[in-house]
Amino acid sequence: MNKFFVKNFLFPIHEFLLGRKTLALLKTIDNSQWLSSENLEIYQYNKLKTLLKYAYENVHYYRDSFCKIGLIPEDIKSVKDLKNLPFITKNLIKRNLEKFKSASLRKKLFRMNTGGSTGEPLIFFVDKDRICHDRAAHLRARRWWNIDIGDKEIVFWGSPVELNTQDRLKTFRDLFLNTKLLSAFKMGERQMFEYAKMIEKYKPKHIFGYPSSIYLFSRFLRKNGIKINQNMVRTIFVTGEVLYPYQKVTIEQTFGCPVANGYGGRDGGFIAHECPQHRLHVSEDIIVEIINEKGEPASCGEKGEIVITHLNWFGMPFIRYKMGDIASRSDEMCPCGRVLPILTNIQGRSADFILTPEGNILHALSVIYPIRDIEGIQQFKIIQKTLNSLIVNIVKSEDYNCKSENKLNQYFEQLLGKDVTVEIDYVDNIAEEKSGKFRHVVSHVKPEVLN
Repeated sequence: MNKFFVKNFLFPIHEFLLGRKTLALLKTIDNSQWLSSENLEIYQYNKLKTLLKYAYENVHYYRDSFCKIGLIPEDIKSVKDLKNLPFITKNLIKRNLEKFKSASLRKKLFRMNTGGSTGEPLIFFVDKDRICHDRAAHLRARRWWNIDIGDKEIVFWGSPVELNTQDRLKTFRDLFLNTKLLSAFKMGERQMFEYAKMIEKYKPKHIFGYPSSIYLFSRFLRKNGIKINQNMVRTIFVTGEVLYPYQKVTIEQTFGCPVANGYGGRDGGFIAHECPQHRLHVSEDIIVEIINEKGEPASCGEKGEIVITHLNWFGMPFIRYKMGDIASRSDEMCPCGRVLPILTNIQGRSADFILTPEGNILHALSVIYPIRDIEGIQQFKIIQKTLNSLIVNIVKSEDYNCKSENKLNQYFEQLLGKDVTVEIDYVDNIAEEKSGKFRHVVSHVKPEVLN
């Protein structure tokens, strides 16, 4: 589809029909990214005041929380005063889900959940303002790299939400929004040969997806001597997992273009993105705190937990929400001219793959989603020891029965074949990693064994 037509007609109509003011917000943040440090602080504080007042008046949890600590919204005189408010966590939200919903927007909320790759998924709700912010921030970050609405895009993704939508609206997405979605959950040789042909024919200007999936695809191209036109893809945008230096080097060498990293999550929104000067800038509509082990603001360069306050999320406000990831901040001035805060040394969001003897590479989430839905499985962990054997640790709930076990066995046989030995081990509990995170999938087999 013609880029001009997509950008100026089809995309605006698409957003209008969905009742979203994405383009208006995009215009706003295109300007606000150039604010001075002083004006950026004023901008954030004014939005924070509005959010706190709204949450106090419309959200049961925050009204109770303010009363317990003896504060009212007017007591927060600056962004720095956020430290006087308590943190919220995933477990706290799970226990008080209904109390976190806005009374005035309750009927206008959309359910979402995290992927759960490092623990139980978090169910939460978003409104159109939050959705618009994520979309606008996503589009603006593309513009930093001279990629705009309507430029052809290939997406390597794996969320059931996106993949199901693709099944229903495939023609619409492909023809009208210049986007093609490829499953990051299907990375066997046969699929990747098809992906290579599709990319060469489609001629995308940019690619977006999990760094691990795009890295594996890059290795596949190099192994099979398949060369991508170096003048075709201009930028590769990655998010959802840690981008390791070796992955970045391989991807850039394969496609002949830069890799731009992004940080965010379903629960936190589109938080930060890398500019062409290779700094990871935080959106001005999200306040990010880095909290050290003492629960205090970390100094510049000191690692700590990422805590966010999303200023464009009223339906279910996340105020001082602990993301569970680790990072540090930098006070340097970016050569790009933006004074938006800079994140460095982000840790977390890592994923493993399961490899099959046939050469299929299965992303962790593609294994996690089906098992998570089997009745009676309270917790699980998959450990791939060799190419032909793996152990599945299961913590059962009272609902677990012989049907649950049969479903589990049938699932693995269908997924891996009869030649792979699957040992199911029932345990009382499953320990977290040393990092404090929980990993559902751990593989001791690396893709090199398939070479």
